[in-house]
Amino acid sequence: MRILVLSAYHADSHRCWLGGLMAHLPNIEWTVLSLPARYFSWRIRGNSLTWAMQQREVLSAAYDVVLATSMTDLSALRGLVPALCQIPTAVYFHENQFSYPQSTQQRDSVEPQILNLYTALAADRVLFNSEYNRSTFLSGVDTLMARLPDFAPRAEVAAGLANCDVLPVGIDLDLNAPRRLSAGTRLKVLWNHRWEYDKGPDRLLALVKECDRQGLAIDFYIAGQQFRNSPDEFEQIETILSASDNLVLAQWGYVSDSVQYADVLASCDIALSTAIHDFQGLSVLQAVAAGCVPLVPDRLCYPQWFNTEYRYQSSDNLTEEAAACCAKLAELLVQKKAGRLSSVDISMLDWDVLAPKYLSVFEELSS
Repeated sequence: MRILVLSAYHADSHRCWLGGLMAHLPNIEWTVLSLPARYFSWRIRGNSLTWAMQQREVLSAAYDVVLATSMTDLSALRGLVPALCQIPTAVYFHENQFSYPQSTQQRDSVEPQILNLYTALAADRVLFNSEYNRSTFLSGVDTLMARLPDFAPRAEVAAGLANCDVLPVGIDLDLNAPRRLSAGTRLKVLWNHRWEYDKGPDRLLALVKECDRQGLAIDFYIAGQQFRNSPDEFEQIETILSASDNLVLAQWGYVSDSVQYADVLASCDIALSTAIHDFQGLSVLQAVAAGCVPLVPDRLCYPQWFNTEYRYQSSDNLTEEAAACCAKLAELLVQKKAGRLSSVDISMLDWDVLAPKYLSVFEELSS
């Protein structure tokens, strides 16, 4: 089987997904076109122009399936390269623009949402990495259709999107990962997300303050991808952790080496999220696969993956949410001291389980 992959905004999570697919479906002949994850507005609107003008020969070759990410301007690309109209196409949504939180630097625009919608409608199959992603996309589309001034095909669009499916990004489970069962006097907490506003640095700051106030014995490992301009909260977090009598700053900054990062995961007890945007939560899931216990907010994709014992109460009030999370951390510290930290089963997300499901989709499309 020959599959053309179109990844128009090839961020780390997209790269992880594609790498897993290619590794676990080695009998497929993969051809990949990707564009770097920068210049967001130009990238999502210009990828069809870039590829149609510069990669026409690749696009016009013979394939059994086209697999495009949701950032791909599929409807325009099919118009510019008619040969693509003859190939069955699946679109994969790592995220959707209807529930992505706006930053202060972003201009409110409906265009990314319209592009998401057109791409979904232009595809033969639409796949989402979580139920949260699927449901927020569908409700966002319906809300958009309801507020358009006239000639909005609300019912027809809903019917066209009725068969969207959920198929998560797979995780390579480490069957030899250490279970965090040994007793200890300090809790080792990992925060391993992008250092950006949507991962809740303001909420992390509030939590660190509350943990310091309560005198919890916690070692914080603050990792995750950093950028040229990070939110101001990280400077405050570093200052508090460095000066605290009870908290310890055990790791600060991105760990690029995979072996060293694996060591960090193996050192930690808890994988913490404070995010206000996570469509699947890969960084937490990968840490859980390595043996960490999740501690996540009761929102976004997380109720789909983890029981209530691993979730803390969400709140728009940062102080209230920090208190709820801190209370959970205090409970986990007691469990750590007693050697009772529990492991979490995420075997349903193993690539060995999910790869055959992807293959089934591709075979149905190409038949």
